Amino acid sequence: MSDEPTEPTRPGPPTLHDLRGLTQARVALGAHGAGLPTGAALAFGLDHARAREAVWTPLDAAAIREALTVQGLEAVEVRSAVTDRAEYLRRPDWGRALDPESAALLDGLGQGFDVAIVIADGLSATAVALNAVPAAAALAARARRAGWSLAPVVVASQGRVAIGDPIGARLGARCVVVLIGERPGLSASDSLGCYVTFGPAPGLPDSRRNCISNIRQDGLAVEAAVGQMEALLRAMLAQGTSGVALRREDPVDPPPLPDARD
Repeated sequence: MSDEPTEPTRPGPPTLHDLRGLTQARVALGAHGAGLPTGAALAFGLDHARAREAVWTPLDAAAIREALTVQGLEAVEVRSAVTDRAEYLRRPDWGRALDPESAALLDGLGQGFDVAIVIADGLSATAVALNAVPAAAALAARARRAGWSLAPVVVASQGRVAIGDPIGARLGARCVVVLIGERPGLSASDSLGCYVTFGPAPGLPDSRRNCISNIRQDGLAVEAAVGQMEALLRAMLAQGTSGVALRREDPVDPPPLPDARD
């Protein structure tokens, strides 16, 4: 036998089967004749059902408000101008506006807050039920440590992303954070989105918002997402702007502020 060292074996390029362990996307499902294997077909049907359920399940606003109260957060319930879920899907413009009673309620809550947090069902009440309260509570704790004044949390039924604009404007908030259920895909029906805007006012373009996406157990962890929210808020309050005009020179997730008791 030769004593000469052998060349180490180099790993080959990753295959589609290797990717299956890195993503929930549908790759390397296999085939059975001209169709999918039975397991893959059944999984597709289950995920499609979960996506439909996420879209059509009504938001339990009372339960969200109760959970926020347990976390020590004052909360109020409002509605958009939409009357039912079918109309919500047909008229996204009405999901961006408040109904008159909700507008009057917000007018009585005071003015001049640094941050307003809005929880809206969007297109996945499932995502809101699982992720919104932990995210709101963690963000509220960071806001308090930063010395920011916080408006009562607003739970908005049948709301779109831009419903945060009239809510923030009526509260006189410098920044609004909208936590909303994202459009479900066939691999994630529980994904929460976050949209942060400086100077909310009705009619703002989407280019004025900064988005954090895929907040869920198998995506971006809540605490990591809240760290990014805090970083955005700090930059917005310092620069007086948001969206494409915002300069991000700060860390993505700043270290937690020291406890006031230390």
